[in-house]
Amino acid sequence: MKNRVLIIGATSAIAREAARLWAARGEVLYLMGRSTERLQALAEDLKIRGASDARWSVLDFDDYAGHRAAILGAQQTMNGLDLALIAHGALPNQEACQEDFDNAQAALAANFLSFASLLTHLANHFEKQRHGRIGAITSVAGDRARKSNYVYAAAKSGTSAWLEGLRGRMALAGVTVTNIKPGYVDTPMTAHLPKNALFASASRVGAGAVAALDRGAATVYLPWFWRPIMALARVVPGRIFHRLNV
Repeated sequence: MKNRVLIIGATSAIAREAARLWAARGEVLYLMGRSTERLQALAEDLKIRGASDARWSVLDFDDYAGHRAAILGAQQTMNGLDLALIAHGALPNQEACQEDFDNAQAALAANFLSFASLLTHLANHFEKQRHGRIGAITSVAGDRARKSNYVYAAAKSGTSAWLEGLRGRMALAGVTVTNIKPGYVDTPMTAHLPKNALFASASRVGAGAVAALDRGAATVYLPWFWRPIMALARVVPGRIFHRLNV
């Protein structure tokens, strides 16, 4: 039996690569995102790549009042869900967030509040269903805030904490919860950043996300080398860490 997979933020680079892998397996896919044109094009591409079906609907991530109905609609269309991945997000300008809280609020909404809302409705569905997998893409940035990205880091840290607590709750229902923590990824969101050896391709991270969800991993760092890097970053004394030009 093919898995019924819901992908929220499906047109993002990492989610698109994960979707292609699921399509090659013949999974049944339901895509959510902001753009009608991009969703329609992606759905057709995934069918060509082997998806048993690929449905889609437009979702406003900031419209919390509409999230429950959106999740219910996907669930009813697919007659249940086996896996859900939340993969949207935004990389804010830290200086703009410092200067105007409206910008910080928008960043927190995109990277934490929308996740919290969607995870609430997904968890309620999977808890009643008593099986399934939930995954969300956060970031290594949430492991320790830096002066250059602390608004983004705070949002990702909050989402990671939410996932950790949710994992304990869902374990009682036989549902796995996976926190997917990429480092630097070469995507349109990071196009303005200078590239270096730490950057990974979206296809590598997408494949890692699918593998982590397959095995029901609790937390995965992508690529793998970010786990020791962030372990070191977390133990550096504050008086030293905050003197670094980060």
